[in-house]
Amino acid sequence: MAARGAKACVGMEASDYTNPEEYPTEIHDYLATFEQCLGSVEEMLKAMMLVSRSDLQKLEPLEQAKLDLVSVYTLNSLFWVYLTIQGVNPKEHPVKQELERVKTYMNKVKEIAEKKKASKLDKGAASRFVRNALWEPSTENEKKNKGPGKGKKRKMD
Repeated sequence: MAARGAKACVGMEASDYTNPEEYPTEIHDYLATFEQCLGSVEEMLKAMMLVSRSDLQKLEPLEQAKLDLVSVYTLNSLFWVYLTIQGVNPKEHPVKQELERVKTYMNKVKEIAEKKKASKLDKGAASRFVRNALWEPSTENEKKNKGPGKGKKRKMD
């Protein structure tokens, strides 16, 4: 029954339901929120469609991968919603595996981005820093430095 009611709602807006006898009043707020969310998704998709492919190719490869993955995930999520509206269980549809596959790639891209942001260790500089921080003069060096000349001795002729 709910699936048949959902099929009738396709292509209609929440504001089309002004007669409270057509749907339960307790879902009115949910429908209004859903309509607002759909509007914002539509605006984002329009904005993405306006960007030319040549502009997208100017992005760094990591940024291109992020954009492609978000686009694929969004489209599959919308298809998930469409299946739900049509009364099909999306958990039993191949779109579920596709969403999981995209999530896996999103995690891989996230790991790559985190590795890129991680500070790089200059081993040579770190070893010099530690060596100099822990250096203590030996007793021979102290005796040499305490002498009156504090430097090389000159021979006097």
